[in-house]
Amino acid sequence: MRQDVKKIRNLLKQYAKLKRDLTAFNQVSSPVLSMTPSHGSGNGVETGLISYVDLSYRIKKIEDAINALDSRDQFILIEYVMYKHYSRDEMCQKLSVSHSGFNYLKNQSLRNFQLINGEFDSLNLILKT
Repeated sequence: MRQDVKKIRNLLKQYAKLKRDLTAFNQVSSPVLSMTPSHGSGNGVETGLISYVDLSYRIKKIEDAINALDSRDQFILIEYVMYKHYSRDEMCQKLSVSHSGFNYLKNQSLRNFQLINGEFDSLNLILKT
């Protein structure tokens, strides 16, 4: 079961990176599609738009899964696993638990995330680039 927890944790870290990439992509000026057919490599605008849509879809799937969790699981996954806004000691204090209690809650949150999504392998396919 430990390997599953590591895979889910890595998946959520990938999600955080994808979200940053999407934000960076949004800061680029809006592309203009050419009305002439492109032969060969073209200007890359169409490829960029396809990548953007694909990235948005992958992020939406993970966000939907996270939103289906209860607030405690969301807090642990977002604030600690994905973005590390708090240290383990701070999380223990916020949740009023010991270190071992926090590790149990964190692993349970990761498992709940996995259960909501059904089979983990299908999620892994979503995040492959």
